[in-house]
Amino acid sequence: MERYLCIHCHFYQPPRENPWLEAVEIQDSAYPYHDWNQRITAECYAPNSAARILDGEGHIVKIVNNYSRISFNFGPTLLSWMEDNTPRTYEAILEADRLSRRRFSGHGSAIAQAYNHMILPLANRRDKHTQALWGIRDFEHRFGRAPEGMWLPETAVDVDSLEVLAELGIKFTILAPHQARQVRKSGKPWRNVEDAKIDPTRPYLCRLPSGQSINLFFYDGPISRAVAFEKLLSSGEHFANRLLSGFNDRRRWAQLMHIATDGETYGHHHPHGDMALAYALDYIESRGLARITNYGEFLEKHPPVHEVEIAERTAWSCAHGVGRWMDNCGCNSGGHGGWTQQWRGPLRTALDWLRDDLAQPYEHAAAELLRDPWAARNDYISAVLDRGPQTLDGFFARHAPRRLSHDDQVRALKLLEMQRHLMLMYTSCGWFFDELTGLETTQVIQYAARALQLSEDIFGDGREQHFVELLSHARSNLPEMGSGADVFQRWAKSAALNLLGVGAHYAISSLFDARAERDQIFCYDVELQDAQRWQSGKAQLMVGRASVCSRITREDADVTFGVLHFGDHNLSAGVRPFLGDDSYRQLLQDASAAFTRADLPQSLRILDRHFAGTSYSLKSLFRDEQRRIVRRIFDSVLSETEASYSQIYEHHAALLRFLSELRAPVPRVLRVTAEFVINSELRRLFEDSRDLDLDRVQPLLDAARREDIPLDSTGLEFALRRRLNQTANAWEDDPENPRLLEQVEKLADLAHSLPFTINLWRAQNVYYRVARQLLRDPQHSERVTRVGDLLGVSLAAEPQVEVAA
Repeated sequence: MERYLCIHCHFYQPPRENPWLEAVEIQDSAYPYHDWNQRITAECYAPNSAARILDGEGHIVKIVNNYSRISFNFGPTLLSWMEDNTPRTYEAILEADRLSRRRFSGHGSAIAQAYNHMILPLANRRDKHTQALWGIRDFEHRFGRAPEGMWLPETAVDVDSLEVLAELGIKFTILAPHQARQVRKSGKPWRNVEDAKIDPTRPYLCRLPSGQSINLFFYDGPISRAVAFEKLLSSGEHFANRLLSGFNDRRRWAQLMHIATDGETYGHHHPHGDMALAYALDYIESRGLARITNYGEFLEKHPPVHEVEIAERTAWSCAHGVGRWMDNCGCNSGGHGGWTQQWRGPLRTALDWLRDDLAQPYEHAAAELLRDPWAARNDYISAVLDRGPQTLDGFFARHAPRRLSHDDQVRALKLLEMQRHLMLMYTSCGWFFDELTGLETTQVIQYAARALQLSEDIFGDGREQHFVELLSHARSNLPEMGSGADVFQRWAKSAALNLLGVGAHYAISSLFDARAERDQIFCYDVELQDAQRWQSGKAQLMVGRASVCSRITREDADVTFGVLHFGDHNLSAGVRPFLGDDSYRQLLQDASAAFTRADLPQSLRILDRHFAGTSYSLKSLFRDEQRRIVRRIFDSVLSETEASYSQIYEHHAALLRFLSELRAPVPRVLRVTAEFVINSELRRLFEDSRDLDLDRVQPLLDAARREDIPLDSTGLEFALRRRLNQTANAWEDDPENPRLLEQVEKLADLAHSLPFTINLWRAQNVYYRVARQLLRDPQHSERVTRVGDLLGVSLAAEPQVEVAA
C-alpha cells in the first residue's frame, strides 16, 4: 500500500512587544542577541530556510528550504515581528509555501493559527470567533491564499472551537492521539480509543452538532515525543528510520505517517536539528521509501472513511485536560521543588473579570461610533496588519455610520485597542510556566494594564483598583516578590506610557543626539516645533516644544519640554501640554536667565515650577535608548578604565609569560586584567570596519592560549560572525572584487582557527550561491576553492533552487 510521510512543525513565540511601544525591547537573557525572537530566529527559523545536507566527509553538498517539504504554521504575532526584523527569513517562509504548492498538487504546506495563541476551550464564543478569524485574515494577508487548516494553540480543543473553525471554512486541524475519544467506520458502531489508542495513519471526519463537519488528523505520539525529548535528532539517518518505523505492512490502506512538534525543536532546542530534518527527508525521498506530502494533498487523495468524537477540553501539553492554563493541575516545567502554580487560578479569574466587565461598556460606547461593535472588532485585524492612514480610513468607511471627527476616530480606535489587548492578555504562555513573575506572565499582565489604561481614558471608571485586588490573590513562589498586585505595580504600572512620556523620551534623547525634526519613535510620530539649547561646561539645558501622535490610536498632543543635564548620569526633565505662546516664552526667558548665570540649582527650581508633577530622568527612557545613552555617558569612564588595564597588562606581559612558562599560578588581579584586555581588544578588532589586521589578532590569541586566559566565546563569536556576514554580503554584491574575496578568506581562515565554533551559516549561503561561476575563472578558482574548504562547502552537486538568503 501507498506510504505517505508528513512532518508538521508548530513555530511560535509569545508576543513580546511592549504594549505601549508595539516593539520588543532588549532582553538581557538572550545575550548576545537583542531579544529572544532574534536569538531563536538565528538558531532555528533562519537555519530551516537554508538547511544543510552533508556528504560523508562533513562537507555541505545541498542547501534546502525545509519549510517547502513539511507542513507548518507560524504564529501570526511572530510573523509580524519577522516581517519587520528578519525580512529574508520571512520571505523564505512565504516562498516555501509557494514551492510546496507546486510540489503537493496545489496544496500549500502553511496552515493558519488562532491569532495570539489563546487557549480556545477557556475562551468565550466571541473571542474564539475573533481569534480564528484574525488568524485566517492574517494568513491570507501574508500567504496570498485561504488556509486549508488551522493549528489550535496547544492543540487545546472542544466541540465549540471546532464549530468555529468549520463555520469559517477550515477543512482540518491536527490533534494529539489522546484527544480522540471514540471512532467508527461510517455506519458502524463506535469503538473507544481513549488513552491514545487511535490509529494515527488515517484522517477522520468529526461531525458537529450544528450539522457541520471538520477533518481531524491525530499525530503519532511516541515518535513525536522522541523527536522532542529523546534526542532523536542527533542523527538524520536514525531520525529517518524511526519515522519509517511508523508504517505497518499489515495495514491495507494508504498510510499517512505524520508527527507534530514545536518547530523550535529543529535548531533551538536541539542544535542542528534543522540538518537532521533535511537529511531525513532527503534520505526517505531519494530512496523512494515514502512519499513526502502535506495534509491538504493527502485529504484530497484519501478523504476520511472513519468518524471520530473528540475528548472535550484536552490539549497536547497537559495531562489534566486544560488545567495548565487555569489552575494548579500539577503540570510544570520542573526543576523547582516545592513550587506550586496556585497563582494560575487567581490570574485567570482577574483577567476574566476584566474582559467581562468591559464587554458591555465597549459595546455601548462603540455603538455610538461603529455600526456593529463586534463586527468592527473582527475586521480590525485589517488595521492591525497595516496601520497606514489609507487602511484606517477604509476601515472607518466600512464601519462608521457617519463621517467621524478626529476625536471620534481616536475614541473608536482606543476602544478597539482595548479589545485587542483584552485578547492579547490571554496568550497561553502566561500560564504555561512555573512562576508568576516569569517574563511570559508579566507580559500578559502588562497587556491587561494597557487595556485598563485605555478603559480609564475612555470611561474614567477606576476599574484598576478591583482588578489589582483580584490579582493580589495570586501569590509568587518567591516570597520577596509578593503577589500579582505587586507584579502589576512593579512591571506593568511602571511601564505604562502616555504621550507626555513619549515627549520626555524625545526630549532627553535629543539632548545627547540631534534627532530629526520629524521622527518616528516606535509607534509614535514626533514633529519638533521649536528647541533652544544652552551649554555651560559639561552642563546643558534644552527647552522646546513638539507634536506627538500615536500611529495606533491617532491620539495627538502638543507638548512643551525642558531638560537639564548636569554632565553625568544626572538629569532632570519635565513635560507638559503646550499652554500657549505666552507661557512658552516665559519658560524660555526664566530658564535661559538662570542657566546663563550658571545657577544650576535655580535652573532646576524653574523647571520644577513650570513642569510641576512631571519629573523625568534617564530611568524614563525606553530600555534600548536608555542603554545606548548610558553607554555614551560612560564612554569616557570606560576609555580611562580600558587604558589603565591595558597599561597594567603591557607593563606585566613579560611577567605573565614567565609565570606561564613556569606553570606557576598567576595572581588573580593580573589574570582578570589580562582577560579584560585580550577580550576587549579582540572584540574591537573583530568589529573594526577596516580590513582585518591579523598581525594584531594573532598575538592576542597566542597570549590567551599560552597564558590560559578564558575568551568570551559567546561575544567574540557574535562579533566575528557579524563581520564575516557583512563581508560575505558585500562579496555577493560584487563577486569579481578580489579584495572582498581575500577578506572573506582571511575571516574564514581566522574562524577556522579559533578555539570556539563560529556560526558560518550566512557566509556558507552566500558562497553556495555565487562561487560556482567564479570557479570557472582561473584567476579566482584557487582562492574560491580554498574559501569553500574553509567554509565546509563542496560544489560538486548542482545548487538547489530553494536556497534562502
